[in-house]
Amino acid sequence: MRDTRESRVLLLLLITISFALITVDIRGGDDSPLDATKRGAATALGPVENGVATVVDPVGNAIEAVRESGDRHTRIAELQRQNAELKQRLGSDDRNRARAAELDKILNTAGAGRYGIKGAQVIAIGAAQGLSWTVTIDAGSRDGLQRDMTVLNGDGLVGRVTTVGPSTATVLLANDPEFTVGTRLEKTSELGFATGQGDRPMKVELLNGKLKVAKGDRLVTFGSNGSRPFVPGVPIGVVSSVEPVGDVTRTVYVEPYASFTRLDIVGVVVQPPRDDPRDAVLPPAPKATPTPTVTVTVTPGAEGVEGEADAGAGAGDPAAEDPAAEDPAAGADPAAGGAAAEEDGN
Repeated sequence: MRDTRESRVLLLLLITISFALITVDIRGGDDSPLDATKRGAATALGPVENGVATVVDPVGNAIEAVRESGDRHTRIAELQRQNAELKQRLGSDDRNRARAAELDKILNTAGAGRYGIKGAQVIAIGAAQGLSWTVTIDAGSRDGLQRDMTVLNGDGLVGRVTTVGPSTATVLLANDPEFTVGTRLEKTSELGFATGQGDRPMKVELLNGKLKVAKGDRLVTFGSNGSRPFVPGVPIGVVSSVEPVGDVTRTVYVEPYASFTRLDIVGVVVQPPRDDPRDAVLPPAPKATPTPTVTVTVTPGAEGVEGEADAGAGAGDPAAEDPAAEDPAAGADPAAGGAAAEEDGN
């Protein structure tokens, strides 16, 4: 429509009529004369409004989603970060509890043997292509460590220190083929030498070739001169198998107490005990499992009960024991019998 004088007059007239209708509707309240007209318009235009809303709502939702996407992404990222922190904290707590338990076992072992120890953590293992079983610990000469010191954990003997740096040291593990330690059999004090065999049980040559050894017998370190490289009394392991009696020595195989594939916290003995602890450091001996016994109780039947009752009655009845009780004549006086015979004869 072109902007002319007639169009302006028409627009002004429509605006005036609109204001007049609004005024009449407001003043009429619930009885407004325009209610019927509004209801008719709503009936006619309602479906059109719903259709337009159906088309327009997804667009509006998409626009709103775009507006809020940045905030949602930030919230999701924050929740993911908090979740990762919680998982890490829980994992750290579990690891710390495990380390605390291991350290407690080491302190108990050191206390039982009167060993002065320096705690350390395994931070590296020997080269995979190497033939030796070694680990590196995070303690060195600054911590008082020296070459040829005994290394143990809460289970038993781990190895000995071979190389010492300022802050680290190398430990040769007891299962290394180059590792040898003097042994003493529990209670009998029989001596021998244990050698590592990698992932197999340690081989022990006992000096007494005729010695009686059984599976389950336990060994500890005999100790070295000056307690270097080995202090006495450290648990080594349990006899797992025994070879036949030899001519000079007796060969047995020992399953070590320490697990060399999952070492974490260890203790280096920096001060040996004043006295040999003997078997005091060994864990309590396992108790023998008692052999269960089976007791069978047989309940006699009715016939057996009656037979027992008859037998009991016969045993307690004098008539059953004395034949004379059943036959009165058998128990008569011989003199009386003779007199009766004389009377018959007369």
